Amino acid sequence: METDIPEMEQMKVQLADSRGDFVPGLSPLMQALQEVIVELAQSHVPVLLIGEMGTGKKATASRIHDLSSRRGQSFTAVASRGLKVENLPGNGNGDYLAGSGTIYLEEIGDLNLECQELLLRNLHSENAGRPDTSARLICGTARDLQNEVRAGRFREDFYYHISGVSLRLPPLRQRKEDIPLLLDFFTAKYASEFHCALPTVSAETKQLFVQHAWPGNLRELEDAAKALVVLGDGGLAMDGLRSLLARSESPNGERLSLKETAKAASREAEKRLILKVLTRTRWNRRRAAQELQISYKALLYKLKQIGFGELGGAS
Repeated sequence: METDIPEMEQMKVQLADSRGDFVPGLSPLMQALQEVIVELAQSHVPVLLIGEMGTGKKATASRIHDLSSRRGQSFTAVASRGLKVENLPGNGNGDYLAGSGTIYLEEIGDLNLECQELLLRNLHSENAGRPDTSARLICGTARDLQNEVRAGRFREDFYYHISGVSLRLPPLRQRKEDIPLLLDFFTAKYASEFHCALPTVSAETKQLFVQHAWPGNLRELEDAAKALVVLGDGGLAMDGLRSLLARSESPNGERLSLKETAKAASREAEKRLILKVLTRTRWNRRRAAQELQISYKALLYKLKQIGFGELGGAS
């Protein structure tokens, strides 16, 4: 896990300058990926970005755009789910790839067949003309599009055209050596955004982050880092995060909710306080309820919630 310090500091400068939160990494997988991104930026070919949810496909598309000759033009990200022909980006005359910027279609597997057909027609026209006068198309997917083709939900000819260059983004569990750098980046980002102090992240916390599988990938890590910043108390934040991280140890897990994280941390703090007061009162529940300024009945209910219901008898 040891990292060359100058290289780490140089990477932090790159992070601060990156748009769309594309986060370069120090892992071999990310180093190789970045080299390919630089090469792709010099061409006009359509690119298909493949990766699990939360692996940074949109940010990667933005990075390709920023490094290309189109960087002075627009970068337009469009969600494919529910997209209708009349909502496709373009000039309104049926040329949906008009312009000289970049169009990124998120989760292209959700695009309906009608939109696929029209974009395919535009790609044919682009190939017959001057590619530098049309918008570049970059697509992202978390699905296996070949399976979608076999199931009849995705046009084979359209898949052929958008996957001329396919780039697979690694999940976070395959690049764990990047996690400390990512944690530093996201905590600094939200400390600045929320105008609060940068939290001190303990070695124990960093180890917890490195050991977690991160089924939600970068999105989940970003939300966890945000919770550390917002909650301020590192120990309290980690109590809530431990609970939520344990619950999310499954493939394709949902994003960590900041609201849920705060609630989990609050519950853990409440549990600590109750047990502390009960210990001080030698488990005299009526005295503890008085000190906690809650009713005796409320204390018994909370004891049941935290797994001490069998101790809820009369004092």
